[in-house]
Amino acid sequence: MKTTILLSLALSIALVGQASAKQYVYPAKGQSPQQQKTDEAACTQWAVHQTGFDPSKPPPQQATATPGTTATGTTRGAGARGAARGAVVGEMVGGDAGAGAAAGAAAARAQSRRQNAAAAQQAQQQQQAGTQEQQAGFDKARATCLEGRGYTVK
Repeated sequence: MKTTILLSLALSIALVGQASAKQYVYPAKGQSPQQQKTDEAACTQWAVHQTGFDPSKPPPQQATATPGTTATGTTRGAGARGAARGAVVGEMVGGDAGAGAAAGAAAARAQSRRQNAAAAQQAQQQQQAGTQEQQAGFDKARATCLEGRGYTVK
């Protein structure tokens, strides 16, 4: 579990670092600073139009479509299902269905919370990867426009 959290944190940091990479634009044909500013603005608008992505207006965080959960983050009914399983096992193994039910409910709730947290984390990572991909497409379109106007872009 700790390894998964650390791995996803490292991935998130890498994606954010790449998404905010800056393009450097050099006026290779001696364009004035005013002309460069005008060209950069025009190419930014063109790239937004071509890609449908505007980095100044990133897409909002999407709510993850998770099954209904309780205030504690567990899926509804997880405790009841775990209690039923635990009662059966507790009765068969130790003759104490009550203790088995309590243990089963607790275990099922914990497992449900872990699964729901993992699903939410995965959805967030997928959204970040999608945003990163859109940013890369935008950067490429903007660079293409600027290069067409006589700039060197890195």
